[in-house]
Amino acid sequence: MRNKNNKHLGIEIDPELHYKLHYISKYYGRSANGEILFLIRQAIKEFEGAEGAITYPPKEQK
Repeated sequence: MRNKNNKHLGIEIDPELHYKLHYISKYYGRSANGEILFLIRQAIKEFEGAEGAITYPPKEQK
């Protein structure tokens, strides 16, 4: 069941990229959505490793 607190992200991609995404996700036994989340998490982990942790939620700026 979908978590109502989660955010929805719609993206538009070309057919070749779509095919390759599904190919890779199937290879690793993930859904396309699962593969995208995996890749996003990897990118965030790499960014935070280089630039420092990102705090959530951001503190209010005054």
